[in-house]
Amino acid sequence: MNFGNIDWLLIGEATVDTFLMTGFSLLFTVIIGLPLGVVLFLASAGQMLANAPVYQTLSFIVNVLRSVPFLILLIVMIPLTRVLAGTSLGVEGAIPPLVASAAPFFARLVENVLRELDPGVSEACRAMGANSRETVLLALLPEAMTGIVAAIIVTAIALVGYSAMSGVIGGGGLGDLALRFGYQRYQTDVMIVTVVILVIMVQLLQVFGDRLVARLNRK
Repeated sequence: MNFGNIDWLLIGEATVDTFLMTGFSLLFTVIIGLPLGVVLFLASAGQMLANAPVYQTLSFIVNVLRSVPFLILLIVMIPLTRVLAGTSLGVEGAIPPLVASAAPFFARLVENVLRELDPGVSEACRAMGANSRETVLLALLPEAMTGIVAAIIVTAIALVGYSAMSGVIGGGGLGDLALRFGYQRYQTDVMIVTVVILVIMVQLLQVFGDRLVARLNRK
């Protein structure tokens, strides 16, 4: 191994691509998964908008997407990805399957966080005449904020791993670099560097998330 022969500019570009994939995917995951998790909670038995058909349908879709291995989802979604992003390669081509895989996962986390809240919160809102929208926006989500932030961090860490796997279909980023140079060209030094960078990214996310959750808890 000769780390002096590594193209550090290429490593830097791949790291930025991984950050972009993770960041944009996380943004869309939260935008889609948060409302989906709230609807799952509200439509479940015993809640304000309990609706068995709606809950069972959404729950089935979420379970199906969560059960499909990410690598298979990457390949299956190639035609749809081309329609949505205009390409199935690079950062743009990796985002749709990343979101499709992470959003159901995040939605379940949100649903579970809301289930753990004291039922008295919803009951107090009903007693004061608040409708379901007001209850969710003014009571449930603020009360669940710490748990939701923790769920976002867990999802972000999962997306880092998923983004690395997207290199199998030319998704760009560190995973693509590790595959093309570290595996196909037997450049072990490149493989080691990409793994170290991914580990550092995960550690930074976890430390930042733990501190943010701790700060929210103190409030």
